[in-house]
Amino acid sequence: MLVNPTRASVDVARPDPLFWRGRRVLLTGHSGFKGSWLTLWLLRLGADVYGVSLPPDASVPLWQGLDLESAEHLKGRLRTAWIDIADADALNAYVSAVQPEVVFHLAAQPLVRRGYAEPVLTWCTNVLGTIHLLEALRRLLSPCSLVAITTDKVYANREWEHGYREPDPLGGYDPYSSSKAAAELAIASWRDSFCGDAPHQKSDLTIASVRAGNVIGGGDWSADRIVPDLIRALAGGSTLQLRSPASTRPWQHVLEPLAAYLLLAERLSGHRPTTQSCDSPERFTTSFNIGPPLSSNRSVLELVQAALPHWPGATADVVKLDPAAVSEPHEASLLHLSSDRAHHRLGWRPLWDFSTTVAHTMAWYHRHHQLSAAGPVPAAALQSLCLEQIEAYLASSPCS
Repeated sequence: MLVNPTRASVDVARPDPLFWRGRRVLLTGHSGFKGSWLTLWLLRLGADVYGVSLPPDASVPLWQGLDLESAEHLKGRLRTAWIDIADADALNAYVSAVQPEVVFHLAAQPLVRRGYAEPVLTWCTNVLGTIHLLEALRRLLSPCSLVAITTDKVYANREWEHGYREPDPLGGYDPYSSSKAAAELAIASWRDSFCGDAPHQKSDLTIASVRAGNVIGGGDWSADRIVPDLIRALAGGSTLQLRSPASTRPWQHVLEPLAAYLLLAERLSGHRPTTQSCDSPERFTTSFNIGPPLSSNRSVLELVQAALPHWPGATADVVKLDPAAVSEPHEASLLHLSSDRAHHRLGWRPLWDFSTTVAHTMAWYHRHHQLSAAGPVPAAALQSLCLEQIEAYLASSPCS
């Protein structure tokens, strides 16, 4: 059972298991950090998941640790194709074979600093990969809804104190941010050009994009991300060098945007809970910001200071200011999103405030650290650890 309705708040929308049961879902980037959590959640909801990713490497151990493909109770409900989305022919052939009803596009080169090191790869993956998927979907013979994930960094950053809204100008200083802004333009162009009732259009393809970022949560081991770097320092007894301690970000738990992705896919497909108005799918074929409440917009240093008390024995001297940070590539200092559109149209609300987000994140890592002391963490234990947090999230009330 996903959640007891008497325990959860009724004034916020939640994913509907009745919609997802037996649904064919294609998920690109399924073996990444967010993709692993979303795959597990979709399987918990009863969906049949078809994953498309590059083969995972040692920097993304969550997918290997969960080992969902070997779970006996999931036999036949999870299939993986190790395909590079830059390979248009291979991607088109797989999409055609699956004939998905819902698609989540998460596959990306997601790191700002890697974008500086590999700008061409970043643009090929994030822009051309997205276009290849859009082209494959418009050739489908059956109805399909696409939720394409970009980032909160798609906006032309003016270092504003107020939140960016969906109509604000797109931009991007660095290769990663600009490639995601370009992906947004491609998504909008394909939606306007090829979705509709004209002879050259597909009438049963609905497309939306979601701008979310700065997610934290258990299982992220990526390089150059603050929480994984902190956990490595704490577990290894080393020092964490902070590059940009004063930079603020809208920190949110990984489950927050994933819940919004699921809700948006339901609405794009025409599914409505009985408590909501019968809006047409066209109301949802647009872009959506998904961000936390303003109180979660904290500096990097504040995030670290909030995390340390949740790790027994941790002290403040584990953190040092990186003296080389002055020569680092440019990253925006101020960033906040306005999520009013998602609140009003999707019925989505953030459920975990900053302190709760940090507490659940650190609890996951500390428990993982304890379990790994005796050797590799059993897949069943790792699955239970993640599912327990999904259940806790679904049972929560909206934060103020």
